[in-house]
Amino acid sequence: MSGLDLFGEPLKVDRKRSKREKIKDLVRTYDSNPLKPTSVSALQLQRPLAFFDLETTGVDVAKDRIIEIAIIKVLQSGEVEKYHQVCNPGMPIPAESSAVHGFTDDAVKDKPLFAAIAMEVNAFLEDCDFGGFNSNKFDVPMLVEELLRCGIDIRIETRLCVDVQRIFHKMERRTLEAAYLFYCGKKLENAHSAMADIEATYEVLLAQLGRYSELQNDVSFLAKYSEDNSGKIIDMARRFVERYGKACFNFGKYKDMPVEEVLRKDPGYYKWFMEADFPLHSKSKLKELKDKMIG
Repeated sequence: MSGLDLFGEPLKVDRKRSKREKIKDLVRTYDSNPLKPTSVSALQLQRPLAFFDLETTGVDVAKDRIIEIAIIKVLQSGEVEKYHQVCNPGMPIPAESSAVHGFTDDAVKDKPLFAAIAMEVNAFLEDCDFGGFNSNKFDVPMLVEELLRCGIDIRIETRLCVDVQRIFHKMERRTLEAAYLFYCGKKLENAHSAMADIEATYEVLLAQLGRYSELQNDVSFLAKYSEDNSGKIIDMARRFVERYGKACFNFGKYKDMPVEEVLRKDPGYYKWFMEADFPLHSKSKLKELKDKMIG
């Protein structure tokens, strides 16, 4: 598939492999580990935690669109609410994407556009922190961008984001199918289903809390632990990160250079960025950084 990945690099096909298929490269089975601790039965929450998974037309946040969204919202009481919707993405679904998740143009032609459900998705996610599997790099940026297209800013900077894959990779270096087998002792069925993926993700996090004493049953801790080490994220597509207290470009010819320094040195770079095919969220953050320079 053509296009750029979330870091502005040439797109690699690996992301289009399902979360279950990647396990074939590197796997350690649940039965190979003699330690089989009991999962933590409930999360300690200050506010609801919404796990969600997306199936999409591709992996380019600026160009691709959501086809399926599944959400499990865990309340402070431990109760669980679910939301699921299949959408017409309003663009052709590439054959290589259909091969992964099974959705075709014909299958979704009568489904609502995402714009038609954006308000109810936003309402369902109100006052929630977020969780998912590889969600910090894919699902969260994709959802943020789709909602911005509909005029909805979920203020992602106010949400804590727990990426179960980051915890898994730091602890075990594996993927969702292996994580589910390793932590929960179950084979992940119903391949290429967003709801199956996200139900498994929720179970895996509970099992991770039961296995690792160093993990705290606290969303603030888990969100911090889910972060990568490339610097504080400013925009969800990671075009900008904070390093040594300064906002810096994270791609291209000005990579690692402070935004303020670049815009003073090359004022035309701002116009180029704002007119180019970058995510709306990235453009809004660059505008905020420029406005701070002026103000």
